[in-house]
Amino acid sequence: MNTTTNSRSGILYVVATPIGNLRDISARALEVLREVDLVACEDTRRTGQLLAAHGIRKPLISYFEHNEQPRTRELLEKLGAGGAIALVTDAGTPAISDPGYRLVRSALDAGLAVRSVPGPSAVIAALSIAGMPTDRFAFEGFLPARAGQLTSRLRALKHEPRTMVFYEAARRLPETLREMSAAFGSEREGAVVREITKIFEEVVRGTVGELAARWKDEPPRGEITLVVAGAPEAQTKAAERTAGISLDDLTAAGLEPRQAARILARIQGRSSREVYQEGLKNRGNSGSES
Repeated sequence: MNTTTNSRSGILYVVATPIGNLRDISARALEVLREVDLVACEDTRRTGQLLAAHGIRKPLISYFEHNEQPRTRELLEKLGAGGAIALVTDAGTPAISDPGYRLVRSALDAGLAVRSVPGPSAVIAALSIAGMPTDRFAFEGFLPARAGQLTSRLRALKHEPRTMVFYEAARRLPETLREMSAAFGSEREGAVVREITKIFEEVVRGTVGELAARWKDEPPRGEITLVVAGAPEAQTKAAERTAGISLDDLTAAGLEPRQAARILARIQGRSSREVYQEGLKNRGNSGSES
């Protein structure tokens, strides 16, 4: 466990910035941005506009997904020499489905001081107004773009009991909602939170099936955060009771393999073909090991 920091070195500030409305920035965040030596940001133009709106002039350095590795080394050198650096993203809290984790981890591993300057987060903002349980929730970030991977991820989440929060590109929302309706059931409750804190903020609530129908032909515009209710308690308990059941168990009880596959598929939220093929593969592996 590494809890020590080098007091002679600089400090990395992880600074949350507005997710839309430029006034949603804390007094402490502005103070830190005025006092640091350098601001590492995802897009220098967007961060430059934010700083200019608050009368702040600071050197900016780009830090985004495709230059994280070399930039991390460069920023660690500056921190080690006693510099104070603010890490910001285009909107919201750094490292939450945005660049930042690698720099934070590297700074901590090097014994450098890392400080949080908390503030806006689209996850929490959307969750707070979606009207679904908030005592426990699961943040799933961005879903896979490829159809097969998207389907598999959503099927794996079918029995998740907690409220789920996703980020999604507006152009992909219709497909995602269709897949959610198929994986979770069309009656699962959901909310599409669009352009939160901005002029055209909108929250559309309904069942996943209703939301899919609304955007069937044309995707919405703007930034999207999607909130979906967790699985009903009865469904979760049923999944727990059947978690250890295999295709072989059902065929041993007298069911035909394809009939057993259909039953398992219904319970697990998968296709019967997938379950059947998996069962055959497992049998083949067992036979080769004996």
